[in-house]
Amino acid sequence: MPPLKLVGLAGSYSRPSKSRTLVEEVSALASERYGFRRRIYDLHDAGPFLGQAQRFEDLDPNGRQLIEDIIAADVLVVGSPTYKGSYPGLFKHLIDLIEPLALRGRPIVVTATGGGDRHALMVEHQLRPLFGFFMAHTLPTAIYASDRDFSESRIAAESLRQRIVQAVDELEAFFPVLARPAAAAE
Repeated sequence: MPPLKLVGLAGSYSRPSKSRTLVEEVSALASERYGFRRRIYDLHDAGPFLGQAQRFEDLDPNGRQLIEDIIAADVLVVGSPTYKGSYPGLFKHLIDLIEPLALRGRPIVVTATGGGDRHALMVEHQLRPLFGFFMAHTLPTAIYASDRDFSESRIAAESLRQRIVQAVDELEAFFPVLARPAAAAE
């Protein structure tokens, strides 16, 4: 059986970004634990016409490929920076270009980053309902990281690492045959 596909999406245009770092960390651990083949994107990869696209067909080839990969993924790791309590408009715009039933039943790890604790509920009040609309399975453990959880663009907080492991462990409900012992993932 060919390896299953994991797609990570960071809803940020910035490079480097804490959102992408978090998505990459979760994706790397999940891929190691379950043998997923992974691909990571951010909004920059959607191409320069993302903001002008009214339909999927309006995207350039890079943007279309990004959405096709999201739809074809067996598991998604989605992360977003938090601006004024929500995700960026262009991130939402990209998600709006996906057909409503395209993510049905898909397991999704939701993550977000922000400047401080005031934004911590963004994963529960913004991302979880967004993917609920698509009838996707957002995993019980959502991951939020604030600026203090990072040092020099790397994850520094042990408590954040523990939440990442907890969320990745929850993927076993979807992929029990692929799961390797947790000790091997640490």
